[in-house]
Amino acid sequence: MPELPEVETVRRTLKTLITDKTIESVDVRFAKMIKKPDDVHAFEMMLKGQTIRDIKRRGKFLLFILDDVEMVSHLRMEGKFATRPDNDPENKHTHVIFTFTDGTSLHYNDVRKFGTMHVFRKGEALEQLPMKQVGVDLYLDQVEVDTLYPKITKSTRAIKNILLDQQLLAGLGNIYVDETLFRSSIHPMTKGQALSREDVELILIEAQAVINEAVEQGGTTIRSYTSADGNMGMFQQTLNVYGQTEKPCPVCDTPIEKTKVSGRGTHYCPICQVIKQPEE
Repeated sequence: MPELPEVETVRRTLKTLITDKTIESVDVRFAKMIKKPDDVHAFEMMLKGQTIRDIKRRGKFLLFILDDVEMVSHLRMEGKFATRPDNDPENKHTHVIFTFTDGTSLHYNDVRKFGTMHVFRKGEALEQLPMKQVGVDLYLDQVEVDTLYPKITKSTRAIKNILLDQQLLAGLGNIYVDETLFRSSIHPMTKGQALSREDVELILIEAQAVINEAVEQGGTTIRSYTSADGNMGMFQQTLNVYGQTEKPCPVCDTPIEKTKVSGRGTHYCPICQVIKQPEE
Protein backbone atom coordinates (compact mmCIF):
# COMPACT_ATOMS: atom_id res chain seq x y z
CA MET A 1 0.00 0.00 0.00
CA PRO A 2 1.34 3.46 -0.83
CA GLU A 3 2.27 5.22 2.40
CA LEU A 4 2.75 8.91 3.17
CA PRO A 5 5.96 9.40 1.11
CA GLU A 6 4.48 7.67 -1.93
CA VAL A 7 1.24 9.64 -1.74
CA GLU A 8 3.20 12.87 -1.27
CA THR A 9 5.22 12.03 -4.39
CA VAL A 10 2.00 11.41 -6.32
CA ARG A 11 0.63 14.73 -5.06
CA ARG A 12 3.72 16.67 -6.15
CA THR A 13 3.74 15.03 -9.55
CA LEU A 14 0.03 15.54 -10.21
CA LYS A 15 0.27 19.16 -9.12
CA THR A 16 2.80 19.83 -11.88
CA LEU A 17 0.76 17.91 -14.45
CA ILE A 18 -2.90 18.86 -13.98
CA THR A 19 -3.15 22.10 -11.95
CA ASP A 20 -5.33 24.68 -13.78
CA LYS A 21 -6.83 22.06 -16.07
CA THR A 22 -10.61 22.07 -16.44
CA ILE A 23 -12.61 18.84 -16.31
CA GLU A 24 -14.78 18.40 -19.39
CA SER A 25 -16.23 15.06 -18.35
CA VAL A 26 -15.89 12.23 -15.82
CA ASP A 27 -16.43 8.58 -16.68
CA VAL A 28 -16.83 6.18 -13.75
CA ARG A 29 -16.50 2.52 -14.75
CA PHE A 30 -16.62 0.98 -11.25
CA ALA A 31 -19.34 2.57 -9.16
CA LYS A 32 -18.32 1.04 -5.81
CA MET A 33 -15.25 3.29 -5.69
CA ILE A 34 -17.47 6.37 -5.38
CA LYS A 35 -18.46 6.84 -1.74
CA LYS A 36 -19.90 10.38 -1.75
CA PRO A 37 -22.21 11.33 -3.25
CA ASP A 38 -23.64 7.81 -3.42
CA ASP A 39 -24.97 8.47 -6.91
CA VAL A 40 -22.31 8.11 -9.62
CA HIS A 41 -24.04 10.52 -11.98
CA ALA A 42 -24.10 13.17 -9.24
CA PHE A 43 -20.38 12.57 -8.63
CA GLU A 44 -19.63 13.08 -12.33
CA MET A 45 -21.77 16.22 -12.56
CA MET A 46 -20.25 17.82 -9.43
CA LEU A 47 -16.82 17.63 -11.08
CA LYS A 48 -17.84 18.55 -14.65
CA GLY A 49 -16.68 22.06 -15.57
CA GLN A 50 -14.54 22.41 -12.46
CA THR A 51 -10.93 23.55 -12.70
CA ILE A 52 -8.26 21.92 -10.51
CA ARG A 53 -6.73 24.72 -8.45
CA ASP A 54 -4.50 22.78 -6.06
CA ILE A 55 -3.71 19.29 -4.79
CA LYS A 56 -3.03 18.69 -1.11
CA ARG A 57 -2.50 15.66 1.12
CA ARG A 58 -3.17 14.53 4.68
CA GLY A 59 -1.88 11.14 5.75
CA LYS A 60 -2.55 8.79 2.86
CA PHE A 61 -5.39 10.88 1.40
CA LEU A 62 -5.11 13.13 -1.65
CA LEU A 63 -7.25 16.26 -1.61
CA PHE A 64 -8.05 17.84 -4.97
CA ILE A 65 -9.13 21.48 -4.60
CA LEU A 66 -11.41 22.66 -7.41
CA ASP A 67 -13.51 25.80 -7.96
CA ASP A 68 -16.54 24.82 -5.89
CA VAL A 69 -15.82 21.31 -4.65
CA GLU A 70 -13.08 19.13 -3.14
CA MET A 71 -12.35 15.54 -4.11
CA VAL A 72 -10.80 13.15 -1.58
CA SER A 73 -8.99 10.10 -2.98
CA HIS A 74 -7.43 7.14 -1.17
CA LEU A 75 -5.27 4.83 -3.29
CA ARG A 76 -5.63 1.84 -0.91
CA MET A 77 -3.52 -1.15 -1.97
CA GLU A 78 -2.60 -0.51 -5.59
CA GLY A 79 -4.40 2.57 -6.85
CA LYS A 80 -2.57 4.81 -9.31
CA PHE A 81 -3.22 8.03 -11.16
CA ALA A 82 -1.71 8.48 -14.62
CA THR A 83 -2.02 11.31 -17.11
CA ARG A 84 -2.76 10.39 -20.70
CA PRO A 85 -2.65 12.28 -24.02
CA ASP A 86 -5.67 12.38 -26.32
CA ASN A 87 -6.58 8.98 -27.87
CA ASP A 88 -4.09 7.07 -25.70
CA PRO A 89 -5.14 3.38 -25.27
CA GLU A 90 -6.92 2.60 -22.02
CA ASN A 91 -5.62 0.23 -19.35
CA LYS A 92 -7.99 -2.66 -18.57
CA HIS A 93 -7.75 -1.68 -14.91
CA THR A 94 -8.84 1.92 -15.55
CA HIS A 95 -11.93 2.60 -13.43
CA VAL A 96 -12.31 6.41 -13.49
CA ILE A 97 -11.37 8.79 -16.31
CA PHE A 98 -11.24 12.57 -15.91
CA THR A 99 -11.10 14.15 -19.37
CA PHE A 100 -9.84 17.74 -19.56
CA THR A 101 -10.83 20.46 -22.00
CA ASP A 102 -7.34 20.41 -23.54
CA GLY A 103 -7.83 16.82 -24.73
CA THR A 104 -5.64 15.18 -22.10
CA SER A 105 -7.03 12.97 -19.35
CA LEU A 106 -6.29 11.63 -15.90
CA HIS A 107 -6.88 7.91 -15.43
CA TYR A 108 -7.38 6.19 -12.11
CA ASN A 109 -6.14 2.59 -12.36
CA ASP A 110 -6.62 0.03 -9.61
CA VAL A 111 -6.03 -3.70 -10.05
CA ARG A 112 -7.77 -4.59 -6.78
CA LYS A 113 -10.51 -1.95 -7.00
CA PHE A 114 -10.07 -0.98 -3.34
CA GLY A 115 -9.53 2.76 -3.91
CA THR A 116 -12.15 5.30 -2.84
CA MET A 117 -13.28 8.77 -3.92
CA HIS A 118 -15.47 11.35 -2.18
CA VAL A 119 -16.61 14.76 -3.40
CA PHE A 120 -17.58 17.50 -0.94
CA ARG A 121 -18.52 21.13 -1.29
CA LYS A 122 -15.59 23.56 -1.02
CA GLY A 123 -14.14 23.72 2.48
CA GLU A 124 -16.01 20.71 3.89
CA ALA A 125 -13.68 17.78 3.19
CA LEU A 126 -11.47 18.13 6.28
CA GLU A 127 -14.53 18.27 8.55
CA GLN A 128 -16.17 15.13 7.14
CA LEU A 129 -15.37 11.43 7.13
CA PRO A 130 -13.00 9.98 6.15
CA MET A 131 -10.57 12.89 6.61
CA LYS A 132 -11.79 14.24 9.93
CA GLN A 133 -10.40 11.14 11.67
CA VAL A 134 -6.91 11.50 10.20
CA GLY A 135 -4.31 11.81 12.96
CA VAL A 136 -1.06 13.75 13.20
CA ASP A 137 0.65 14.02 9.82
CA LEU A 138 4.35 13.34 10.36
CA TYR A 139 5.35 15.46 7.37
CA LEU A 140 2.98 18.41 7.76
CA ASP A 141 2.33 18.77 11.47
CA GLN A 142 4.33 19.57 14.57
CA VAL A 143 4.58 16.33 16.56
CA GLU A 144 3.82 16.92 20.24
CA VAL A 145 5.40 14.29 22.50
CA ASP A 146 3.35 15.49 25.46
CA THR A 147 0.15 14.76 23.55
CA LEU A 148 1.13 11.43 22.01
CA TYR A 149 3.05 9.93 24.93
CA PRO A 150 -0.02 9.19 27.13
CA LYS A 151 -2.01 7.88 24.16
CA ILE A 152 0.76 5.43 23.28
CA THR A 153 1.70 4.29 26.78
CA LYS A 154 -1.84 3.64 28.00
CA SER A 155 -2.27 1.02 25.28
CA THR A 156 -1.75 -2.74 25.68
CA ARG A 157 -1.37 -3.08 21.90
CA ALA A 158 1.95 -3.85 20.25
CA ILE A 159 3.81 -0.67 19.29
CA LYS A 160 3.68 -1.77 15.65
CA ASN A 161 -0.13 -1.75 15.75
CA ILE A 162 -0.18 1.60 17.57
CA LEU A 163 1.98 3.23 14.90
CA LEU A 164 -0.23 1.81 12.15
CA ASP A 165 -3.29 3.48 13.69
CA GLN A 166 -4.12 6.26 11.21
CA GLN A 167 -6.19 8.11 13.80
CA LEU A 168 -3.04 8.56 15.88
CA LEU A 169 -0.26 9.04 13.32
CA ALA A 170 -1.33 9.47 9.72
CA GLY A 171 0.67 8.09 6.81
CA LEU A 172 2.76 5.35 8.42
CA GLY A 173 2.34 1.86 6.98
CA ASN A 174 4.16 -1.44 7.15
CA ILE A 175 7.40 -0.32 5.51
CA TYR A 176 8.05 2.82 7.52
CA VAL A 177 6.90 1.39 10.84
CA ASP A 178 9.40 -1.47 10.51
CA GLU A 179 12.16 0.98 9.60
CA THR A 180 11.21 3.37 12.42
CA LEU A 181 11.26 0.66 15.08
CA PHE A 182 14.61 -0.66 13.87
CA ARG A 183 16.15 2.80 14.11
CA SER A 184 14.63 3.14 17.59
CA SER A 185 15.94 -0.28 18.75
CA ILE A 186 12.38 -1.22 19.77
CA HIS A 187 10.94 -4.68 19.06
CA PRO A 188 7.66 -4.36 17.11
CA MET A 189 5.80 -6.55 19.63
CA THR A 190 6.68 -4.35 22.62
CA LYS A 191 3.45 -3.12 24.20
CA GLY A 192 2.83 0.59 24.34
CA GLN A 193 2.56 0.52 28.13
CA ALA A 194 6.12 -0.83 28.37
CA LEU A 195 7.63 2.25 26.73
CA SER A 196 9.25 5.13 28.57
CA ARG A 197 8.86 8.76 27.61
CA GLU A 198 12.40 8.61 26.15
CA ASP A 199 11.37 5.60 24.04
CA VAL A 200 8.30 7.38 22.69
CA GLU A 201 10.26 10.54 21.95
CA LEU A 202 12.90 8.56 20.06
CA ILE A 203 10.26 6.65 18.08
CA LEU A 204 8.60 9.90 17.00
CA ILE A 205 11.94 11.46 16.05
CA GLU A 206 12.90 8.43 13.97
CA ALA A 207 9.45 8.20 12.39
CA GLN A 208 9.72 11.79 11.17
CA ALA A 209 13.27 11.21 9.96
CA VAL A 210 12.26 8.10 8.02
CA ILE A 211 9.30 9.88 6.45
CA ASN A 212 11.34 12.97 5.51
CA GLU A 213 14.11 10.89 3.94
CA ALA A 214 11.62 8.77 2.01
CA VAL A 215 9.76 11.83 0.70
CA GLU A 216 13.02 13.33 -0.57
CA GLN A 217 13.80 10.08 -2.39
CA GLY A 218 10.37 9.78 -3.96
CA GLY A 219 9.11 7.01 -1.72
CA THR A 220 9.75 3.28 -1.84
CA THR A 221 9.03 1.19 -4.92
CA ILE A 222 7.58 -2.10 -3.69
CA ARG A 223 5.81 -4.26 -6.26
CA SER A 224 3.55 -2.05 -8.35
CA TYR A 225 4.08 1.46 -6.97
CA THR A 226 5.28 4.21 -9.29
CA SER A 227 4.52 7.93 -9.20
CA ALA A 228 1.96 9.56 -11.49
CA ASP A 229 4.60 10.16 -14.16
CA GLY A 230 5.84 6.55 -14.03
CA ASN A 231 8.98 7.19 -11.98
CA MET A 232 10.10 4.81 -9.24
CA GLY A 233 10.92 5.78 -5.67
CA MET A 234 14.46 5.19 -4.46
CA PHE A 235 14.12 4.78 -0.68
CA GLN A 236 14.10 0.98 -1.05
CA GLN A 237 17.86 1.18 -1.59
CA THR A 238 18.31 2.27 2.03
CA LEU A 239 15.89 -0.10 3.78
CA ASN A 240 17.45 -1.69 6.88
CA VAL A 241 14.92 -4.40 7.70
CA TYR A 242 11.79 -4.26 5.55
CA GLY A 243 12.06 -6.94 2.87
CA GLN A 244 15.52 -7.92 4.13
CA THR A 245 14.64 -11.31 5.64
CA GLU A 246 17.76 -13.44 6.32
CA LYS A 247 20.07 -10.65 5.18
CA PRO A 248 22.61 -9.40 7.77
CA CYS A 249 21.54 -6.61 10.10
CA PRO A 250 23.45 -3.45 9.12
CA VAL A 251 24.39 -2.95 12.78
CA CYS A 252 25.23 -6.40 14.19
CA ASP A 253 25.22 -8.76 11.14
CA THR A 254 22.54 -11.00 12.70
CA PRO A 255 20.09 -12.25 10.04
CA ILE A 256 16.95 -10.14 9.84
CA GLU A 257 13.87 -12.10 10.86
CA LYS A 258 10.27 -11.89 9.69
CA THR A 259 7.20 -12.56 11.78
CA LYS A 260 3.57 -11.46 11.83
CA VAL A 261 2.04 -8.87 14.12
CA SER A 262 -1.76 -8.94 13.85
CA GLY A 263 -1.41 -10.57 10.46
CA ARG A 264 1.02 -7.99 9.09
CA GLY A 265 4.41 -9.15 7.82
CA THR A 266 6.97 -7.61 10.19
CA HIS A 267 10.73 -7.38 9.85
CA TYR A 268 13.19 -6.86 12.72
CA CYS A 269 16.63 -7.66 14.10
CA PRO A 270 16.38 -10.15 17.02
CA ILE A 271 19.52 -8.71 18.65
CA CYS A 272 19.17 -4.95 18.15
CA GLN A 273 15.43 -4.89 18.89
CA VAL A 274 14.48 -6.34 22.26
CA ILE A 275 10.94 -6.71 23.61
CA LYS A 276 10.51 -4.38 26.58
CA GLN A 277 8.35 -5.40 29.52
CA PRO A 278 6.10 -3.07 31.54
CA GLU A 279 7.53 -2.08 34.89
CA GLU A 280 5.90 -3.71 37.93
